[in-house]
Amino acid sequence: MKNNKNTYTEESIKSLDWKQHIRLRPGMYIGKLGDGSAKDDGIYVLIKEIIDNSIDEHLMGYGKIIKIRVKDYSVEVRDYGRGIPLGKVIDCVSKINTGGKYDSKAFQKSVGLNGVGSKAVNALSSKFYVESYRDGECKKAEFDKGELVIDDEINNTDEKNGTFIMFKPDNEIFKNYHYIPEYLEDQIWNYAFLNSGLSLNYNGRKFHSENGLLDLLTKKTDPDSIRYPIIHFKGNDIEYALTHTSNYGEEYYSFVNGQYTTHGGTHLSAFREGIVKTIREFFKKDYDASDIRASIAASIAIRVQEPIFESQTKTKLGSLSISPKGKKVRSFVNDFLKKELDNFLHKNSKVAEALQKRIMQSERERKEIAGIKKLANERAKKANLHNKKLRDCRVHFNDKKGDELLKNESVIFITEGDSASGSITKSRNVKTQAVFSLRGKPFNCFGYTKKIVYENEEFNLLQHALNIEDGLEGLRYNKIIIATDADVDGMHIRLLLLTYFLQFFPDLVRKGHVFILETPLFRVRNKKKTIYCFNDEERNSAIEEIGKNPEITRFKGLGEISPNEFKNFINDNIRLEPVILNENSKIKELLSFYMGKNTQQRQEFIIEKLRVEKDLFEVIE
Repeated sequence: MKNNKNTYTEESIKSLDWKQHIRLRPGMYIGKLGDGSAKDDGIYVLIKEIIDNSIDEHLMGYGKIIKIRVKDYSVEVRDYGRGIPLGKVIDCVSKINTGGKYDSKAFQKSVGLNGVGSKAVNALSSKFYVESYRDGECKKAEFDKGELVIDDEINNTDEKNGTFIMFKPDNEIFKNYHYIPEYLEDQIWNYAFLNSGLSLNYNGRKFHSENGLLDLLTKKTDPDSIRYPIIHFKGNDIEYALTHTSNYGEEYYSFVNGQYTTHGGTHLSAFREGIVKTIREFFKKDYDASDIRASIAASIAIRVQEPIFESQTKTKLGSLSISPKGKKVRSFVNDFLKKELDNFLHKNSKVAEALQKRIMQSERERKEIAGIKKLANERAKKANLHNKKLRDCRVHFNDKKGDELLKNESVIFITEGDSASGSITKSRNVKTQAVFSLRGKPFNCFGYTKKIVYENEEFNLLQHALNIEDGLEGLRYNKIIIATDADVDGMHIRLLLLTYFLQFFPDLVRKGHVFILETPLFRVRNKKKTIYCFNDEERNSAIEEIGKNPEITRFKGLGEISPNEFKNFINDNIRLEPVILNENSKIKELLSFYMGKNTQQRQEFIIEKLRVEKDLFEVIE
């Protein structure tokens, strides 16, 4: 007899309208959700989708100013483009596959061509309000989670042509979300760098660039580390800037049609290949590609017709050609680079000499550690077979057959001690969460060369676990989460790990991959209710809520939190503090101050900033 519970009939087939589908499967439209602690969380994608429309107007020659305001969880964007045609305002923000970007003559090299962006924002917002101004007339409409609630008649207006959009992300979907100002500023600066002459006003602050990618690389690179002046060229639909620094690793910022392609793509692959090829031919020497690209800082931006991205969030370009019947992206980038860079080096012998010296230095350093590196790699492979330092998850960044959305959720917790790592291991999600256990405090690697990474077993094994020896392309986890106790020793371990990352793999921090896990300091409960508190203020509120005679527990270490409790803090409600390098941060100066030998200066800083806390003195005693 067949089981009726598994009956599959016509009634099993469901049809969802546009807003229902977006709300049910938001990851298909905006990537991962998140609470705003990561740069690529959905709430930033929502802002990007709206600003992209304003940028496209600017690219078509309409509007030189975009005003952006973010306050109290709501976002406002006002541009001075042509404005949405008044009779189509509602359709353009609420009907999938409706928009003006299908007409390639109107939007030849637009950021988005699929007509989904503003609809996704509308469906995922508890409130979405749009006004369009055209030639003295205005059309207004308001939506609630994609449902039209106000449809005003067309009225007269004194406003200049353009569009105004206000939205508030729905906190039912984006739980406990918050905007991090540094992320928004970085995002808006990129718009300014890629659109020379455009002014963006964000919360009253002006963002403007006249020199494009030259300004970007100048802003992103520590001037004291630059080995020669930044090389900058701009052509039709292509622009690049590059230099070499004293830092480790490769640092790239790549863009397509104004979109920051954080995962690169065909254009970045062509750029990296073209740099190697051009420099080899110029010096007539077959330098190793890794020596040429070591310590490079560069940026490339191209514009293509009908770009093909590997996901709706457009973080990786998949296009092979710059237009349907045009040149291949690879040859387009290589040909421009070959012509401009080769000519420049011939005309600027001092720059060419400095560039060659940096390559030769990288070559010497690589050969010095070659033997140690080989032994260290063999040791790491053997160690991974039998030790328990890494308890891996099932989905990795380099597993191309895996679910792309699931890969974006992959994380690794770096913790210290058996009890802490045991609690996390037992309570983690084995699909996406890995655990790396440290043995004691890491070595203070400030001032050492990369040789120490291979000589130090702990660092070498961590490097292999992350798969970052040859750069971030192989990074196996989207988030690297430092999970240490909230005491003096735990803070020290954090500093030592951050020193390691900033010294040898600074791009992990620059690209927003490194976080600090926030765990509860207190548990307040009675027989009916339990509340976990992350600070004194939350503890006091919990005591008031619980009422008389609550039981208050102070957690002094991660190992004190049972696995059953711990799972509440590393699931969807996880609290993460991103490690952010501020605009003016210079890594060398930063590490020198906190981890160098300036004892007196650091002592004075600590005394000045010290907060007197009972628990701190208990630990010191």
